[in-house]
Amino acid sequence: MLNGRLGENTLASETASLEEHLQGWGEVILMTDKVLRWERAWFPLALMSVVSFSFLMIYYLDPSVLSGVSCLVMFLCLADYLVPALAPRIFGSNKWTTEQQQRFHEICSNLVKSRRRIVGWWKRLFTLKEEKPKMYFMTMLFTLAVVAWIGQQVHNLFLTYLIVSFLLLFPGLNQHGIITKYIGMAKREINKLLKHKEKKNE
Repeated sequence: MLNGRLGENTLASETASLEEHLQGWGEVILMTDKVLRWERAWFPLALMSVVSFSFLMIYYLDPSVLSGVSCLVMFLCLADYLVPALAPRIFGSNKWTTEQQQRFHEICSNLVKSRRRIVGWWKRLFTLKEEKPKMYFMTMLFTLAVVAWIGQQVHNLFLTYLIVSFLLLFPGLNQHGIITKYIGMAKREINKLLKHKEKKNE
């Protein structure tokens, strides 16, 4: 009980800190959230159009790794400087409603929870390494071999395009229940195959 309360207090503290840190990005975050959750029917098409155009430009310009990283960092620096200054003038932060503030709080809370999950997975990985080194070694070796094979079969830029597209479409797919629907279909098919196999064995 005490650990649970401490965890909730820590979560609330981390969420409040993140909210304060991202306050200048609030309007942009809310707009991005609407796009990623497909609040309008044309948002997925617009999202994929922007992503496809960006990757086509990268393919056409074919920048070196150093140039690409430099341009990306330059863009992030400009965004970090300009967005907090321009966003209030464009969106009007003084017009925020209670619903918008609540949604911003939920987004920050979800980001904190996601960060905690990632840290938890990382810690579990090192726990596995200490407690079951052979299983850790075999799992890592197999996983990295599969990733290396996929990277060898698929073009780097196209593979990156697929990963980025999936990550950007995932919130909308999840919001509209599409992922749950197809996971349920897959589970039903697997259950049918298992039942059919059991009948044959009988």
